[in-house]
Amino acid sequence: MAISMYDASVAVFQARLKALAGVLEAAEKNAAERKIDPEVFLSARLAPDMFPLTRQVQIATDHAKGASSRLAGRDAPRFEDDEQTFDDLHARIGRTTDYLATFTAQDIAGSEEKTIELRLGGRQLSMPGLQYLLHFAMPNFYFHVTTAYDILRHNGVPLGKVTFISGGQQRA
Repeated sequence: MAISMYDASVAVFQARLKALAGVLEAAEKNAAERKIDPEVFLSARLAPDMFPLTRQVQIATDHAKGASSRLAGRDAPRFEDDEQTFDDLHARIGRTTDYLATFTAQDIAGSEEKTIELRLGGRQLSMPGLQYLLHFAMPNFYFHVTTAYDILRHNGVPLGKVTFISGGQQRA
């Protein structure tokens, strides 16, 4: 059985963003329990030259909506990067998943060979849709989702693999 481009893209983005929302919920709960100002988590980063949690979530959502849009031949909606609270980040994830829900399998069908062009760091990139999805869009998306998780775990939020995968509250 072959996997569709929709199942490999939109469906994955939706599931991972739902899990990311669960990770953020766990962080909010943990901040309240430990009486930590949420801003501590929101502005935390793993290294001085890396983006903070808030920016990681923004970039992850940008990759989800951008990749899906490119594969379908649509213009992605632009979101202001002005989130400052956990509620703001949840709203952004919600707007992204609402947008992803507008795609059907037919919208993405046949995009394996579709030429995807994007500008990155002053360079123009061009590649077939399957290569774009597997070697550019997904690695970038997972990098930022994983980094958001890692920032929170590094700051003592009790997260585990189950939380990362399903958004559940259990530790693995």
